Amino acid sequence: MGLNEHTVSDAPRDVVRRQYLASAAGDLDALRATLAPDVEWTEMAGFPLAGTYRTPEGVTSNVMERLGQEWDGWTAHDDTYVVDGENVVVLARYTATHRTTGKALAVRVAHHFVVRGGLIVRFEQFTDTALVRDAAE
Repeated sequence: MGLNEHTVSDAPRDVVRRQYLASAAGDLDALRATLAPDVEWTEMAGFPLAGTYRTPEGVTSNVMERLGQEWDGWTAHDDTYVVDGENVVVLARYTATHRTTGKALAVRVAHHFVVRGGLIVRFEQFTDTALVRDAAE
C-alpha cells in the first residue's frame, strides 16, 4: 500500500505526537504540516526565544531553526500526555548542548497544545527559563 492509502489520525494526541517526531527528526516540512495557518506559538517569557510566533513558517524559522543554530542536539522528549478534548498537555524534557558555552542542558518542560481540525492552533511553553539561560551564559 502507498503512503496515501493510510489514514492519518486527526486525534489531538496523534497530531501533537507527529509534531514531536518531526521536530526530533529535523523535518521542518512535516512539522509545519501539523500547524494551522493561523497558529499562535508562544515561547515563555524569560526563554531565549520568548514571544509569540504566527504561521507555520514563522514558527519554524523563529524557533526550531534558531534553536538548531544555538544548540547541538536540541530535543524535546515527550514523556507524558494529558488529553482533554482539544487540549493536549505534554510533560517533557529538553536536552541539548549550547554551541558557544559547551554547557549541557537537561530541563523539565510542560507544553500546552490546542488542536482543532487536525492542526495545532495554539501552543504555550512552560519551563525553568533560568536553567536554559544558565546553560547559554
